[in-house]
Parts: sequence; C-alpha cells; structure tokens
Amino acid sequence: MRDQDEAAIVACIPNLRRYARGLLADATLADDLVQDTLERAWSRFSLWQKRGDIRAWMFGIMHNHFIDGVRARGRRPEDSMGDTLPEAPQRASQSDGIELRDLDRLLQRLPAEQREVMLLVAVEEMSYAEAAATLGVPIGTVMSRLARGREKLRQELQGREPSAHAAAPLRRIK
Repeated sequence: MRDQDEAAIVACIPNLRRYARGLLADATLADDLVQDTLERAWSRFSLWQKRGDIRAWMFGIMHNHFIDGVRARGRRPEDSMGDTLPEAPQRASQSDGIELRDLDRLLQRLPAEQREVMLLVAVEEMSYAEAAATLGVPIGTVMSRLARGREKLRQELQGREPSAHAAAPLRRIK
C-alpha cells in the first residue's frame, strides 16, 4: 500500500466516525465499529483495486459489518444494546443540546435502512448513486428510503404519530 492510499483511508476516519455514531448512538460502540472497519479495509485493500471512490468502499465495509452485528444481536437478544441513549455532547447553548438530543432520538427511531440512507445522503453528503453503491441497493431504493425517512422525521418533529402506511408523495425527478 502506498502512502497516498494510506492517506486516503485515514482521511475517511472523521466521516466514518460520524456515520457510526449516527448508526449506533453510542460513542464506544461507534469507535469499535470504526476500528473494525479500518482493520478490514487495511487487510482487504488489495480487493479495492482502485475501482470507484475509496470513501464509498469504506462506508460499504462499515455498512456490511454493522448489518452483520445487527443480525448477530438478533440471534442473541441478551447481548443487544440497551434502549437508553447516551447524552448528547454539551454544546454552546442548552437549547442546542436539547435539539441535538431530540434529533438523535428521532433518528434512532427510524428503521436501520432509512437511518443509514439519511446519514449517508444528508450528513455525509453522498450522492444517491454513491449511497446506493455503498449499501448495495438500487438508486430507487435509496430514494424511497430517504423519502420515507424524511417523512417520518417530519411527522415526528411536528408532533404527529407517523402512520404505518403513510407514503411520501411521489415527485418527478429529472
């Protein structure tokens, strides 16, 4: 591995940490997920073969490892994370901290598929195509999950209970 390849992987770390914390809502578990992702990326770097964006490849590794963990916890419910969320870091004002904690709580209520897409597109600023490649799903699936996730967040922020069958209105995208 060349120095510039190592630098490209290291440059992904802040984004990976932010995504992991959004997925897990626990700083320690998120750091473990990032560490596991980095270990896998370094050990499998020859598989990348410089095809595509290294950031999307790294997020794909993290996504797959996260899903493996979710499936494993499903088989061992006693090992799963608790329902309590850690406190949000203290920010400049108390209201900012409350808003951040509320948003994090609402994101954690989203199904994992919607939360992943929301984090990749809205926070990590990936294109739909990059998010689709990262998650291994079609672009239409990314768009659908994003629309459903945004609608659910919108309803909850407005204090309404999201309906089980409510679908986001369809829009034509050019």
